[in-house]
Amino acid sequence: MLNMDYRNLHKAHPWHGISLGDNVPEQVRAFIEIVPTDTVKYEVDKESGYLSLDRPQKFSNIVPSLYGFLPRTYCGPKMAELTNKSLVRLDIEGDGDPLDICILTEKDVTHGDIIVNARPIGGLRLLDHNQADDKIIAVLKNDAVYGHLTDIDQVPVDIIRRLIHYFSTYKDIPGENTSRMQFVSTYGPDVAHDVILRAMEDYNEYIAIK
Repeated sequence: MLNMDYRNLHKAHPWHGISLGDNVPEQVRAFIEIVPTDTVKYEVDKESGYLSLDRPQKFSNIVPSLYGFLPRTYCGPKMAELTNKSLVRLDIEGDGDPLDICILTEKDVTHGDIIVNARPIGGLRLLDHNQADDKIIAVLKNDAVYGHLTDIDQVPVDIIRRLIHYFSTYKDIPGENTSRMQFVSTYGPDVAHDVILRAMEDYNEYIAIK
């Protein structure tokens, strides 16, 4: 009779069931939701863990990198504290989602719903209304073009401009004159590491009270 371990028959939840790796925050494992060839926005369903269709892109812009999130992170008060300090404010909260990450690579990755190893080199500080919505910028481990970069300042400026433009406009609604997203600033690897560690602490507190 076949002796089967049924625990291995269930897919790990991308947010809660995947390890960030052994060398956090210098190196991380990320779950990729969308890639540059996608014409719709996919997002992990928080309850089931399956990739779901969030919405069609309203404009012709495409995400200029691999885009997903860091497992076992949560954008809560510790992470948002850095945005409050940056803007000399007290009212900004985390957006209540896993920490987002953009991963630069020369390779054509044709679909999401995958795990990749990456090295954070900086980040974009953004506001979604009054909520901190940072995007960690990373490079794919051992990538031939981007893999040697260690700081966001080494990335070609036009690549950063594309990322800023995408995330400043991707939630805009056609016909409306107000922008939902506000770009605040970029930051380097040291701050990115701090953001990741804070988001991990926020996650542990979030899970403890659920």
